[in-house]
Formats: sequence, C-alpha cells, structure tokens
Amino acid sequence: MIKLVLTGVWVCVITLAAVYMSVTLATAPAPAPDQSKQSLVELVKGESITIPVVKDGAVSGYFLGKLSFMVNKEMVKGATLPLTEMTTDALFSLLVGNKMVDIANMKSFDPIAFRDMVKKDLNTSLGGEYIDQVLLEQLDYLSKEEVAANASGQPKKTGKPVNVVPPEPVKDAAAGG
Repeated sequence: MIKLVLTGVWVCVITLAAVYMSVTLATAPAPAPDQSKQSLVELVKGESITIPVVKDGAVSGYFLGKLSFMVNKEMVKGATLPLTEMTTDALFSLLVGNKMVDIANMKSFDPIAFRDMVKKDLNTSLGGEYIDQVLLEQLDYLSKEEVAANASGQPKKTGKPVNVVPPEPVKDAAAGG
C-alpha cells in the first residue's frame, strides 16, 4: 500500500514539474535580435513599369520591368522617400538614356552590372547609402509588332525565346555531384 502511495506522489511531482517547465519556456521573452545584415535591411517592393524603346525617332518596342530593393533600415527611418518615382527615373535613364540593353545583341546584357548601376544611381540621387541591394524581378522586351498582334487578338507564332540571363546548369544528384 505504501508503494502505491509513493508511486502516486512521484507521478504527481513529475507531472507538476513538467507543466511548470512547459509554461516557463512558453512564456520566455524572445531572444534579442542579432545585428546580422538581414536585420539591418528591409524589402521595398517596386512597381511594374513600361518603358518605350525609341529607335530612329520611332517607338520600336517596350521594356516591361519590375525592381524591388533591400533598403538600409537606419537610413530610411523617419524619411519619406519617393522610391517608386526614383526607380522609374533610374530605369528610364538606364534603359533609354544609357542604352545599357542592346536589343540586337541580348547576350551582351549583364544583370550584375545593371543592378550595380541602378543601386549607384539611386544612392547618388538620394544622397546616401539608402539602397543595399537591387532585386531584378522582371525585365522583358516586347516589340511593337508583338504588342499590335496581341492587341488585335490575332494569334501570332512566336519565335524561339532568347535567354537574357542563361540558366545555371543543374547538378545531377545521381552522378554524385
């Protein structure tokens, strides 16, 4: 009989200790945020924009683009920056003014240089290191003929797509690589 009572007391003590520990751990304060690079930047989503490509005094096509930014939290704290308008201005300058993308030779496009140039131009116009990283979400080109065919509803046979940025080779897991 004494063994049964001691076993019951032992089970009660273990149960109470387990409940106490689970409640204590569940209500523990969150750990302090570390000062890693990810905690110092935040994402600012960009808008989709359409930029006409002018060639020989006429519109020959359109760039469809969307960029987002990782901005320095400390720099933009309390500041009201027109990032959308500044992004549009920077993209117009790069794609129209500087002729960074050559439609005839798409293989010469360097996305890293494009990102660096957008970052540099925006930071220069903002007057500080506001932009930490430029994220290229979309950069497409549509010719004037493709836009006209799509607008008229006529199906058009498309040619073989050209990769602006070639995909990275996929390593075969079966080959042990």
